[in-house]
Amino acid sequence: MNVTGKQQPELIERPASLLVPTSTKSGIALLYNEETNNTYDVCLKLTKEVLTIQKLDVVCTSGSETQVNHRTVVLLSPCISLNLCLSLAIYINLSPCCQVHLLRTAGDEVTITVRYLREVPSFLKLPLGSPGLDHSRVSSPLFDSGLHLNGNGNNTAPSPPSPSANEPKYEKRWLDAVCLPLLMARVSRYKAGTDKLRCNCFEVFALDGASTNILQFCTAAESTDWLQAISTNINDLTQENIKLVNKYCSSDDQIVHMGWACESPEGSTAGPTSVFKFLALRGPYFYIFRSPPVTSLSSFYNSICFSLLWMAEDCWLQARLYLGLEHSPEQQDNESLCFSILVGHGQSHTFRVELASDLAIWEKSFQRAVFLEVQRIRSKSYMCSSQGNVLCFTIDFGSGFTCSEGTSKTVLWRYKFSQLKGSSDDGKTRVKLLFKNAESKQIEMKELEFANLTAVLHCIHSFIAAKVASVDPLFMCSQSFSGNYMNS
Repeated sequence: MNVTGKQQPELIERPASLLVPTSTKSGIALLYNEETNNTYDVCLKLTKEVLTIQKLDVVCTSGSETQVNHRTVVLLSPCISLNLCLSLAIYINLSPCCQVHLLRTAGDEVTITVRYLREVPSFLKLPLGSPGLDHSRVSSPLFDSGLHLNGNGNNTAPSPPSPSANEPKYEKRWLDAVCLPLLMARVSRYKAGTDKLRCNCFEVFALDGASTNILQFCTAAESTDWLQAISTNINDLTQENIKLVNKYCSSDDQIVHMGWACESPEGSTAGPTSVFKFLALRGPYFYIFRSPPVTSLSSFYNSICFSLLWMAEDCWLQARLYLGLEHSPEQQDNESLCFSILVGHGQSHTFRVELASDLAIWEKSFQRAVFLEVQRIRSKSYMCSSQGNVLCFTIDFGSGFTCSEGTSKTVLWRYKFSQLKGSSDDGKTRVKLLFKNAESKQIEMKELEFANLTAVLHCIHSFIAAKVASVDPLFMCSQSFSGNYMNS
């Protein structure tokens, strides 16, 4: 059901003055590119707002570097072969056919000048004998096969030249390669669109779709530690953004929680059609977005939306969360990290999260959202029947359960929430409610028939849960998480 109504404010960027210290972390990992099948060391630096990936490179620290990106390469006849020519095609900026023809018909010795790209190996970037580097162990497949740099045609490393004032010096340093902002970012341990869990690996995706490729770690513990640290910073940024947005919203339109989850096909926890969705609990509604609502004010109107407590038969919602908190995150199975949203006649949306802590947050958030909605509406009524008579069944936060005649509104019976001792139903339309009489202490049964029984039972459960929560001081104290909107 799409929602129409008053204009919704967009999620906005936070000013720098709102930033607060959070966890920072740095360490070494492996970066794997599935397209090229390459793996190499990277340095990870985690701050409150950014995950930075650094790659090891060679930089000039002093002296002149005007000609450092040009090489003189001498090819001797033993190494002018088809394989070597094709290998050089990677580094020399000519078409492969021209390279092969020129190199194979040039004679016993060929001298060429080449310019390197930033991505080529470090040993091809530096002149042999460059100050600041240890050349005692210089060796490479090209060097050993007869390809020599700077015109040196023998198999011995040249003696380092005398240093001069303008002689460039080089060092290996970690240089920033990728900087991913963490606001509205997401992490995933699974191969895209599948239920296949990567071992000791995960990816980080920024709001704009940029990603880290696959980060690999030596142990499951190290992978989990980094995953939790990054997820914590993402959640902290999300909570700050929620608080900022809620300052500009009415008490009935507050965001309770929002974040990424992977939606799976109905009836399974994951599969080839699994896709990430951005979820939000806001006011009386649960929203499902394809992407975070940060681009326009109409984003909330274009989402899939369900009411938390709705009178219509096909628009009620129930969250079923399966907590597996006794296991470590890397031992979680798919189902233990999933929750289902039930709407209408048994239809459901199933979502998977990455960590047990994420699942716990969603569980608490649904409890808070339902509590706030019960506090807002205070009372809900459904038409029903009993022994052929049309009745009105009312659930009221203050007085409990009331049944009255449909036309005259005459009250037939009333019980407090605490007097409800049990219930049973046929799974279709009929329900039996067992109440304890306050005076006689006897159990009294009331049998009612509803056209939308499931929605009624869900509403009863929600009101009772909210009533219990209202007398729980720990729960009430936690309601300050998104601002002062507990005025009802």
